[in-house]
Amino acid sequence: MKKHQHFYPDTRNYRPFLAEKPWFFVALIVATFIVALLIAGSFKQPFLCSITNAAREVGGYSATPTQLLAILHYATTRVVPQQSHAEISISFNVLRSLGPCNFLVFGLGHDSLMWTSLNPHGNTLFLEEDPKWVHSVLQRSPNLRAHVVKYPTRLSQADKLLSTYKQEQDCMPPNVRLKGNRNCKLALSELPDEVYNKEWDIIMIDAPRGYFAEAPGRMGAIYTAAVMSRARSRPGVTHVFLHDVDRKVEKTYAMEFLCKKYLVKAVGRLWHFEIPAVANRSGDTPSSSFC
Repeated sequence: MKKHQHFYPDTRNYRPFLAEKPWFFVALIVATFIVALLIAGSFKQPFLCSITNAAREVGGYSATPTQLLAILHYATTRVVPQQSHAEISISFNVLRSLGPCNFLVFGLGHDSLMWTSLNPHGNTLFLEEDPKWVHSVLQRSPNLRAHVVKYPTRLSQADKLLSTYKQEQDCMPPNVRLKGNRNCKLALSELPDEVYNKEWDIIMIDAPRGYFAEAPGRMGAIYTAAVMSRARSRPGVTHVFLHDVDRKVEKTYAMEFLCKKYLVKAVGRLWHFEIPAVANRSGDTPSSSFC
């Protein structure tokens, strides 16, 4: 979700991805009609609705308004998602297998409209640290759902937090909690109630900023994702995606809290973990340990 980093992929790499998605072409046709009508100055609402409704019925697939908006957006802008095609494909495959699902994303960026459109009829929620950026993004894409959150840590504290968290009982399993837990400096204790009250099937960690000393760093996001995954009561695992694992803090905290044994795939700078709930774990993991 890095707001200021642009990535321009080779479009040839996208051809297999597009060929397998008939709904993409349906939506692209609709978007093409919209753009043509706008250029011609003959934007007629009844005609547009008839085209859209017809396209939605092709192949039995029902495209959502968000998906159509995403196609139009990415077809008419040079600003594209920061993750590579290979990285996005991992998350896409999980979303396709689970959807509709509960999808929590740390970060709001140029890829947010894409993530929401890939979870049609699901619940996708974004957490972002910069209120001005949230306002800017929601002005362009008001159908996105996002909350402004504050992170209590600084990247410069990462080593100390990692070496001392075990000394604080409120940071340690088995009864660790998040909401209101101000004793544990790694716990994100003041998130919106919606975040705590819902069980998330997928958690994407691509924020907050973590590339200079005074940035919040992703220590709290990684720790919080681990706690949420452990507490799951619904069947199945929690899928956690962590981006920028080429950086020391992301890699170190992932091994500490998300656990190497739950790492199922690594592509580029993205790691994919499948974390079971404590109740579903085998006896090889003590209840007092994350890993």
